[in-house]
Amino acid sequence: MWTVAQDIQQILNSYQFRNVGPLRGGRVTAVAGVASKPSVFYMGATGGGVWRTDDYGINWENISDGYFPTPSIGAIAVYQAKPEIIYVGTGSDGLRSNVITGKGVYKSTDEGKTWSFIGLKNAGQIGAVEIHPQNPDIVYVAAIGQPFGKNPERGVFKTLDGGKNWEKVFYHSDSVGVSDLELAPDDPNTIYAGAWRGERKPWTITSGSSEGGVYKSTDGGKTWRKLNNGLPTGLTGKIDFAVSPADPNVVYANIEASDNQGGLYRSENRGESWTFVSDNPNLTNRPFYYTNIYANPKDANTVYNNSLRFLRSFDGGKTWKSLSTPHGDNHDIWINPNDTTIWIQANDGGANITQNGGKSWSTQFNQPTAELYQVEVDDQYPYWLYAGQQDNYSTIAVPSRPPLSVQAGSNAYIINTGGCETGPAVPKPGNPNIVYTNCKGRFGVFDKRTGQELQYYVGASNIYGHNPKDLKFRFQRVAPIHVSPHNPDVVYHTSQYVHKTTDDGKTWEIISPDLTAFEADKQVVPGSPITRDVTGEEYYSTIYAIRESPIQEGLIWVGANDGPVHVTKDGGKTWKNVTPNMPPGGRVDAVEPSPHNPAKAYVAVLRYQLDDYAPYIYKTEDYGQTWTLISDGKNGIPADYPTRVVREDPDKKGVLYAGTEFGLFISFDDGKKWHAFESNLPVTPITDIKVHQGDLVMSTMGRGFWILDNLISLRNVPEIGSRKVVLFETRPAVRNQLSGRRETNGPEYPSSGAELDFFLADKIQGLRLEILDKNKKLVRAFEPNMKKDSVNTERNMSTEFSNPPASPTLPNQAGMNHFKWNMRHSGGWDKDPNRAYTGNGPLVATGTYIARLKAGDEVIEQEFEVILDPRTTLVSDEDVAEQEQLTLEIQAFRDEIAKLIYAMDQKKKQLETQISQEKGNRQIEIQKSKLQELYNQVVTEDGTYMQPMLRDQASYLYSMLGSADQKPGKDAYDRLEELQQTFQKIKRQFESL
Repeated sequence: MWTVAQDIQQILNSYQFRNVGPLRGGRVTAVAGVASKPSVFYMGATGGGVWRTDDYGINWENISDGYFPTPSIGAIAVYQAKPEIIYVGTGSDGLRSNVITGKGVYKSTDEGKTWSFIGLKNAGQIGAVEIHPQNPDIVYVAAIGQPFGKNPERGVFKTLDGGKNWEKVFYHSDSVGVSDLELAPDDPNTIYAGAWRGERKPWTITSGSSEGGVYKSTDGGKTWRKLNNGLPTGLTGKIDFAVSPADPNVVYANIEASDNQGGLYRSENRGESWTFVSDNPNLTNRPFYYTNIYANPKDANTVYNNSLRFLRSFDGGKTWKSLSTPHGDNHDIWINPNDTTIWIQANDGGANITQNGGKSWSTQFNQPTAELYQVEVDDQYPYWLYAGQQDNYSTIAVPSRPPLSVQAGSNAYIINTGGCETGPAVPKPGNPNIVYTNCKGRFGVFDKRTGQELQYYVGASNIYGHNPKDLKFRFQRVAPIHVSPHNPDVVYHTSQYVHKTTDDGKTWEIISPDLTAFEADKQVVPGSPITRDVTGEEYYSTIYAIRESPIQEGLIWVGANDGPVHVTKDGGKTWKNVTPNMPPGGRVDAVEPSPHNPAKAYVAVLRYQLDDYAPYIYKTEDYGQTWTLISDGKNGIPADYPTRVVREDPDKKGVLYAGTEFGLFISFDDGKKWHAFESNLPVTPITDIKVHQGDLVMSTMGRGFWILDNLISLRNVPEIGSRKVVLFETRPAVRNQLSGRRETNGPEYPSSGAELDFFLADKIQGLRLEILDKNKKLVRAFEPNMKKDSVNTERNMSTEFSNPPASPTLPNQAGMNHFKWNMRHSGGWDKDPNRAYTGNGPLVATGTYIARLKAGDEVIEQEFEVILDPRTTLVSDEDVAEQEQLTLEIQAFRDEIAKLIYAMDQKKKQLETQISQEKGNRQIEIQKSKLQELYNQVVTEDGTYMQPMLRDQASYLYSMLGSADQKPGKDAYDRLEELQQTFQKIKRQFESL
């Protein structure tokens, strides 16, 4: 059997994941810019890391991948006197229920090219980072703390040596952190800090207490005093500050507060006294999520508020007007102090830049940072991926590869599929035009053809704003939808009950009792002690996951977001509580009935919202009577990596894929040991996984959808054993001729071809891969270091034809090797022996082919199929066989032309030599002139839009027949005959010279 001695990590790293979009941003809560370089900006996404643009947002580049262990960004600070120096505090300050924890502070001294961890690993979420304007080694950090529990590493921290050492200069308690701090622009020893008690539980958000408030230091943080004069007198929640360099005496504090005292406060004497200037409801809308105020660097009376809407005031906050941004739910802004018409602004759709004071903005459709709650797939070719995208008005779908040709690039493929941001969106098996959707507990049936969504809400009641104990049906925002794998007309939807429909939602049947724990003390109105926040996100005691066994109809597993796991073997007539012996209250994020054994199932339980970051994956092999924890924090998945999802490979028993808060893991032995499956995946939460059509398909909370193509070799890694050479099975190769154009950060679409994976224990001398047809006639051969023909793939403006890319050279490394044959014959003859027959020839016909790997003394063969695109309706296998035969004949004809041109070139050289030796020889001059006349009939003269001659005419005919799968037309045969006759005439004349 295979052992770790074969270096599993090298094998795993050989596989490359590809992002398939959508290319539209996700939530950003931190932005910054460079005053001296007005085109340079930074954005920090809540699940996508740190990104940089140097062209006003036309292009973005990720600069944190490979350095940061968390993708959640809380604050970015640039040292403006030397902008190569950047500090980043991880952990977004927007405490949603799915907030990703921070893991400390990072520093760059080269504009983000490299980063160093500089401490505060356990500070949780970070609300602000401020740099001393004259000394980049003096830095202050506002630490909110861990979002789901108490911890002492919160308050205000200060370093005097660039992060080597930190001192906690302000500390209230282990439950009160600091949401924001601001330095006086003219006196960096004057500091304002906002103390905030903010804590999440699955069933509520606590924001505010009697302990919070505004604090000030005038000695660089050595001493602090609480400010009161004119500030709220009751409970105080989240606070944000703004001070303009134009007038440092003016300080703004946006404060969540009880007793109708929440809003904007202004001081004109550095905080000694305050005036309550506005209670505009936008200022304190969902304060745990927003609460952002910003002052114009050149005008202390111009103030900006980021919240549900983006507001601006010209009179010190007394009156406000809304400004349009590309997306709602606004979080942060930075304004260039040298030119205050240049801003970067952040919201739930990403980051956007204006160069004219907000009149127009850069696009968000160039940021691959989408937050996706789940992934579903349909059964068409190519298959599409569906999900709820955070803060999108509809669920979305994107293709796994280009489904059609479009003008506008990959963004033209993003389609709406009903429901809303929460999802899911589940395509109906057998009919991908119908999508079952959810929007915050509301069921819909979406028809892609008409764009209409039929609404069939269970209970037909608006569930917002309720105490969950009073609801008839407790639907979570992301209430699951599951279609039976045995009957596409059977659809399940869950509240605290399992609901079933067989008529697309027109009627519903409850097939279970309440399958949740429903603890009375958790059934509360979310949001306390100041601000209600009842959106369904905190509805506890709902069924969060449901799956029916793919191999036994009526065997259904469900898991609740407050802990219980239940199973029914009779389609819902009877249910059994089979909850594992685990800590209570966790969210059963995924249930996974084994596709191999009906008694076997897995559950992934998420408890980080209870301040427990341990991974919990359980396995049962007896219908839930007993369970085994297969993620103990010591067998591969780290002890602080919460688990969101687990799936078993449907084609290989015991191969498991686990999605965690910080990446993907794989097990080859049914969970005994796990391996980090990082490769080129960014660090981001894996929210869902599907194994579909032989691919691994994933959604993430911050980096969109990802696909790992072709799992055949991966799932069979344990079968390598002690073998020195393994050639894995090859799945059918599809003659799909459609490709997508490459875009910066855009979806990565694969080229078509036969994916040939092989394992080598050691590098092999004389390695060779041969492709043979069913009669074992050689079609193509590849060797390592074989000269790769350079192929010009650019579109020819006069003919509109373009060449396909060449196959790569054969890899030859110890470990796993991946090679894709582009389904083409060898290219044609070339006068250079090193280039002859190395390029692209015609596409092969459909049928059976053999891959033969020669590795030393071993010769291994695997049969595979080349098939037509399943969507093809105008062509048959016989047609493409005829196409192959004719294009091969044309290629052979082009070889004859190339050889004739070579002979002509040689003859020209010979005549030129004779002319130089026999000056005045009229016969040789005449012979050379006749040769040139013949040459001009074969080779097109240089110039613009010159008449194409024989060589180009033959190439034109060849390209015409290679642009699509087709039966050749009669004109193609006739034209080839014409060209061949012309060729023979020219050749005879040449030979007679």
